[in-house]
Amino acid sequence: MSAWAVVEKRRGRYPIGRPSVGADAAELAEIRIRCMGCGAPHAAGVAVTVCPRCGGLLDVEVSLDAKIRPEEIGQGLSPTLRNSGVWRYRALLPAIPESAIVTRAEGNTPLFWDDRLAQYAGLTAEAGGFGVKHEGHNPTASFKDRGMTVGVSHAKAIGARIVACASTGNTSASLASYAAAAGMAGLVLIPEGKISGGKLGQTIAYGARVVQVQGDFDEALALLRELTASHEVYLCNSVNPFRMEGQKTIVFELLEQLGWNAPDVIALPGGNLGNTAAVGKALHEAYTVGLIDRVPRVATIQAEGAAPFAAYFASGWDEYAPVHAETIATAINIGNPASTPRARRTIEQTGGIVTTVTDAEIMDAKAAIDRVGIGCEPASAASLAGTRRLVAEGVIAPDATVVGIVTGHLLKDTESVVAYHLGDNAAPGANRPVTIPATLAALEQVLADALHG
Repeated sequence: MSAWAVVEKRRGRYPIGRPSVGADAAELAEIRIRCMGCGAPHAAGVAVTVCPRCGGLLDVEVSLDAKIRPEEIGQGLSPTLRNSGVWRYRALLPAIPESAIVTRAEGNTPLFWDDRLAQYAGLTAEAGGFGVKHEGHNPTASFKDRGMTVGVSHAKAIGARIVACASTGNTSASLASYAAAAGMAGLVLIPEGKISGGKLGQTIAYGARVVQVQGDFDEALALLRELTASHEVYLCNSVNPFRMEGQKTIVFELLEQLGWNAPDVIALPGGNLGNTAAVGKALHEAYTVGLIDRVPRVATIQAEGAAPFAAYFASGWDEYAPVHAETIATAINIGNPASTPRARRTIEQTGGIVTTVTDAEIMDAKAAIDRVGIGCEPASAASLAGTRRLVAEGVIAPDATVVGIVTGHLLKDTESVVAYHLGDNAAPGANRPVTIPATLAALEQVLADALHG
């Protein structure tokens, strides 16, 4: 009988999942979860994504009592865990039983440096520079795999049979892949007509049940949370505290690639704000256990048409209001971010900054990243576009070292590439194909034009 045939309605609020039994239960009992609002503790043997007492977001608490030396990272692990760019940092992750871990060697993503990107951002490459932490090199081509390996592993550990998410694209592809790897059913809610073909294609190919909701992402997530509050369906969106634990490893890995010398700024796109939350938690933990001796500022960049968090920051944290989101960067096209309280904590703890960029600025920055041979999806380019704006405004010094997190691969959204380069309105970085007659003279002219810029 399929998992779909045994979904049972349950009583009470947020009673998702079946309590784990046996050896796994003893290990899960060691995991501490606490509400960041009221401080109430919660058990890890059942999937709870918000505090039943106050509705606040939850944190997984990892032990920070002992110092960790860089050479200890990954030691004493099985080859399977050591080869994962997530699970090799097991000392700073929740103690999910290894028998339940679902991994596809996620993480292990490159950190690129290119002086042309530093110049584009207004940074002095000789003194600092702009690094690109390219999460598009994950198994499903986005950073979501880091969180999903931990989220789905926890779901497996507690005996869940169905995992679900609402998504603008990347989360759906990742959930579908990891659900398939775990032998679980995957349920994905997407806003109708607002997801790129590449991401939708991945989700369908991996076998998830796809439901198109006649509304935006925020409406899809609200609907899914209603479902998971009363049925045995495990929610894998960024409100899930285990998702954030996996996404922390982006920071651990980039710090390790820098020899545990922290950059001045970490810049990243802001959509549902799970990554902003995870980056802050990772920096706090890395500093507390002695892996780094200072904490960089975090710069969260939102698209101008989907910027409730930026407005909240600009108000001095006095006024928060959801917006109707509309941006070409579909991965961050979110008007009511679920992880806002966690993200605020990150900005406050790191002395960080939140700003916005226009769709045109995002696409021009994307063209710059693409043209140096790195490539990214539109939302990812907000990191570079935002850095450029903050340097121009004097918020980031020209000699700063900035690492921009590129969240997804170029091929995640080829529609935007075609529209930018081949659209009716000529963009500054457009690279239009040329049409010539089939003669050598015509081809020689193209060659001459290319050589002389």
